[in-house]
Amino acid sequence: MPSSNDWRIPPEFQPDPGDLAYDLEQALASVVSLRATVPEDAYTAEALGTERAGQGAVIRDDGLVLTIGYLIVEAEEVWLTTNEGRAARGHVVAYDHVTGFGLVQALSPLGAPALRLGDSRRAEAGEPVVVGGAGGRHHSLSAQVVARQEFAGYWEYLLDDAIFTAPAHPNWGGTALLGAQGELLGIGSLQLQYRVQGGRVMPLNMSVPIDLLKPILDDMLTLGRVSGPSRPWLGLYATEDERSRIVLVGLAGDGPAQKAELRAGDTVRAVAGTPVASLAEFYRALWALGSAGVDVPLTLEREGDVFDVRIGSADRNDYLKVGPRH
Repeated sequence: MPSSNDWRIPPEFQPDPGDLAYDLEQALASVVSLRATVPEDAYTAEALGTERAGQGAVIRDDGLVLTIGYLIVEAEEVWLTTNEGRAARGHVVAYDHVTGFGLVQALSPLGAPALRLGDSRRAEAGEPVVVGGAGGRHHSLSAQVVARQEFAGYWEYLLDDAIFTAPAHPNWGGTALLGAQGELLGIGSLQLQYRVQGGRVMPLNMSVPIDLLKPILDDMLTLGRVSGPSRPWLGLYATEDERSRIVLVGLAGDGPAQKAELRAGDTVRAVAGTPVASLAEFYRALWALGSAGVDVPLTLEREGDVFDVRIGSADRNDYLKVGPRH
């Protein structure tokens, strides 16, 4: 992803303030750049790197910033910078695995306005939106919601109703998805490749709907995570192949799946005797077994052999470093 300010969205794709019913400059002033440093021995360092960059949206007047959590998980240092060039050190307040949201508190005044949390149900297919990046209009994109649908990620992650937009923003992590009144409808998470009619591949952005934040915000602010038991986690990376099979493509280091000697290339055929044919089915069957720590019976296929294995699940949080307190 571009990390310097010398790049620009092509002018024809930038939002036109004259087409909008709100003050675009004011709204984009709420989007800040974010840089995080993670220790080399952090659990997520190998997969996500130790130097991470993206953006976030100010959602409270005291400098509370909402971002996508993979940017700040296990971070020992975070810096936030406004469009005016004002920099402030940030403190990681919370990270939620289920939604993917992360919260950072600026430790000195940002002087940036707060975005109003909107109703992400309004982000229907066909709705025009602005994908707001740090740096103002030149780093922002006029886009359209192209789909609302389920999204299953290879890292044991599932959203029931993600927001997909096009064209794709090239620096998507933590972008602010802005609705018709300049309200915050979601936070940018991924860029995905989607095959359209004729075989052409079109890049899309996936954003996490802001409505998922509202019921968990108080917990995140007071506890640093969502209250209640955690989901069982196996520490595996999986994908669906063209034959609707769940195939392991990797294992998280020292996680439950690796300890149980699962291998990349193994196919998951069933969870507790229930056949699964998609990542979403796999995850829902796994999480339905109970909370973190529950034993997970899997039926696997490896090089033509079918066998059963029982894996003791874990709480993903137990593998993560906790950043410095302020």
